[in-house]
Order: sequence, then structure tokens, then C-alpha cells
Amino acid sequence: MSDDALPTRISAVVLGAGPGGLAAAAELGRVGVDAVVLDKADRVGASWAGHYDRLHLHTSRGLSGLPGYRIPRRYGRWVARDDVLRYLAEYAALHALDVRLGVTAESVERAEDGWRVTTDHGVIAADTVVVATGYNHTPRRPDLPGLDGYTGTVVHSSAYRNPAALGARTALVIGPGNSGAEIAADLADAGVRVSLAMRTPPNIVLRAVAGIPSQALILSMAPLPVPAQDALAGLLQKVAVGDLRKYGIPKAPRGIATQQLRDDVTPTIDVGLLHALKSGGVHVVAPVERFTTDAVVLADGTELRPDAVVLATGFRRGLESLVGDLGVLARSGRPLIDGPAQLAAHPGLYFLGYSNPLTGNLRQLGIDATRIAKRVAATTAATPS
Repeated sequence: MSDDALPTRISAVVLGAGPGGLAAAAELGRVGVDAVVLDKADRVGASWAGHYDRLHLHTSRGLSGLPGYRIPRRYGRWVARDDVLRYLAEYAALHALDVRLGVTAESVERAEDGWRVTTDHGVIAADTVVVATGYNHTPRRPDLPGLDGYTGTVVHSSAYRNPAALGARTALVIGPGNSGAEIAADLADAGVRVSLAMRTPPNIVLRAVAGIPSQALILSMAPLPVPAQDALAGLLQKVAVGDLRKYGIPKAPRGIATQQLRDDVTPTIDVGLLHALKSGGVHVVAPVERFTTDAVVLADGTELRPDAVVLATGFRRGLESLVGDLGVLARSGRPLIDGPAQLAAHPGLYFLGYSNPLTGNLRQLGIDATRIAKRVAATTAATPS
């Protein structure tokens, strides 16, 4: 980390000091490309610091390290949130990355000789820009009738920390994805009576089957056609998870691979939800239809009055203000490209960490960071001086 003034020109600017940004800068440095990493936060990996206390990686330590430095064994098989933060700080220090914290990137624009990044600390010209601000960047608040007029306690999952901080005896969690499932289990373990509202049944898988991380099993299936992946994963679900209909969760409408491909939805990794369902700590309820001033009305007409509502309704990429004028975003707000891919109209602009793969986001970040660095090096070597 550096407190020096920002350079006015550098080979590469990396936006975001999370895992993707750090990996990109390290790999660029390895091929001889000078890079500066910008982040508005006051520490590397700041988004991890904001996650709930209970969080551990859902992917195994051995398949989650970044290029050039494996996650140390001392952090265990399933790395805790605070140890992820320690690892990222160690990674930045080991690679002597030029990380500038407290710097907000405001826009990325084409220039005659490359790119121009405007920040609240000045403008930087660069040949290459890597946008790695994170897949889960901006909390998504659902557009539910009456929500804005509801007088009860409502928090997004991004603001949830632990049961004590929430201070509720009863809670409604909206959304059965990974955050919603784990928060529901966390609350139930603390004795909170939890209702879990879901519209689409999730694909639930164990974090490990017979001691083998599910991530490794999914990796072994990756070369197969999508229908074959669905079939094999479905068989594993049937054996390891079982039929959850009696707990209010019917079979998911799509297989795991198809769901990810079509809906950009990864499976829900079980880290306590199944136990909470079977012990009665979590009850599945109908989807939320609307809010009144003091109640939550479900699609089946039931009215709930929980002490707190947790919106586990996901995130947006939040890239519109940064690159929205470049025509590089889909209607969903997701970049049109990811990893080493390039748009012909915008050479030198890369996006890292927006693929959300079944095989693990951190693993893919590392792979794509290396690919980006190799492409930048090859492009630099081919450009006449």
C-alpha cells in the first residue's frame, strides 16, 4: 500500500482491491507490466470485512488460492471470513502490490493513447484497465409492493452480522440462496424462530460428500455436456440431500448446470440449513406478495409480523456509473465480456470476476487473472515502440 500521489500515467490500472484485483495486479507484475490498484475502501478485501460473522468459504482452501500464493494450511479446510482477509493482506504484501486505498474511481473513458481513469484524487492514463470491483457489489432491494412503507425492521443480507446484532426473536428471511440459507441457519442456531420465504426452490448440495468437496466433484463433471452434468449432480443430490418436500422445498425446476447456465444461479451450499429444517428451527413459507405498514403478506394469504426481515435478495454489479457509457454492459448490468476476452472497439479493457462459475469464483479469478496478464504482455510485445 502506498500514500504517494497517484501516477499520471501507468501501464495498467486495476479497479478493486478484492481477490480479483489483487490477482490481476500480481499476475501483471509477474509478466513485467506495472500496475496500480485503486479501491475506495480503507483495506484490501473490504467487501469480505462486511460479510456476516459466521461466513466461511464454501469452496475448499486448496481450490481457492490466488496465483503465486496458496492459502496457508493453518486457515483450515473451509476458510473463515477473517482468515480470508488475513490471506488477502498477506497476498498484497508478498507481491509488493501498489495498492492505493481511499481512492474512488469515477469513470473509465477511451483516450487517443489508451484509457483515462478519472478518480477523486486525479486522472490516470493507462494502456490497460482491469475492472475487478466484484460480482456482489451493490445490494439489490426487491421491488415488493408496500416495502417502502413498512414500519418494521428490514435489513439487507449485506448488513446482517449476527443474531445478537439483529436482536430478533422471530425473523423472516426472504431468499433461499447461499446468504439467505446460511443466515436462516445462523438465526435458528441462536434460538430465533425463522421463516424462510422462497419463490423458486433452490438446488441444495452438501459442501462435501463423503469427505470430497462438492467443488471438486463439480470440476470432475465440467467436461461433460450440460444434461449429463445435471443428471450426475441430481443423483448426488438425491443420495446426499434427499427429498425435501416434507420440509416445504420441492425439487428445483432446473438441474444444477442448466440453472447456472440459463439463470446465472449457483446451487445453495448447505452449511446448516438442512439441520435447521429438520429440527424445526427454520420453516419454509410461501413467497412474499406485499407488505402492509405492520405485516408481511405471503402469496397464500398468510400474514406474518416478524421482529425483523432479512432481504437475502442478491446484488447487482453496480458498473453503470463507471463504464455505462461505453456500451460494454448487458441490460442486466453484467459486462458483455469477462476474463481475457476483448471487445474490438475497446482494446485494453478487461473485466475480471463476473462469470460466477459452478467450479468456484476464487479459482476462476486466478485462472482469468493469469490469462489477462498473458494477453496484455503479448499485446505489449506486439505493439511497435
